[in-house]
Amino acid sequence: MIQPDIIDSIDLNSVNAFLPVSDRYYKHKYCIKFSTKEQNLDQKVSFHTNRICMISLAENHPVMKNNKKVAKINCTIDEKINRLLNSTSGKGKRGAQKLMKNSILCYIECEDGDVYPVYSCVQGKLLEINENLISNPNLLVTNPVDKGYIALVLPMLNVYESMKNSMLDADEYSKL
Repeated sequence: MIQPDIIDSIDLNSVNAFLPVSDRYYKHKYCIKFSTKEQNLDQKVSFHTNRICMISLAENHPVMKNNKKVAKINCTIDEKINRLLNSTSGKGKRGAQKLMKNSILCYIECEDGDVYPVYSCVQGKLLEINENLISNPNLLVTNPVDKGYIALVLPMLNVYESMKNSMLDADEYSKL
């Protein structure tokens, strides 16, 4: 008896029904805390089932909404802080830069001269800045969830639920 290939046993129509990884394992929330009437700085914080948070731009952020061309992602916050120099090791993520909700992760510099700060939105430890954005900053716009996320942050356990609950879910955000 000839065994069919495993690929032949998969109904390709049902594969399209699977949610993307970002929707299967992440709960998307929106931080609007840093927006003002003059400037929209909305960000998306995606909470993974393992508690790690992925920081990206929200759909209504001007860079996303206006499909702006990004010239550079600047991770030098001041003369003492460069987020690209972040280095972690071990289970406790020793050496990671500590972040408050209002800590700036980077600045988005657009080709039209506009500059936007990106905030952590989450109190915790910086695990990584997405280095793909350094060589290809337009991933922020072209592939914001998969390859264009800004950073990964490990939130403090004692404030995790309150931080998560303080942000808007997708339905609440879409009504703004």
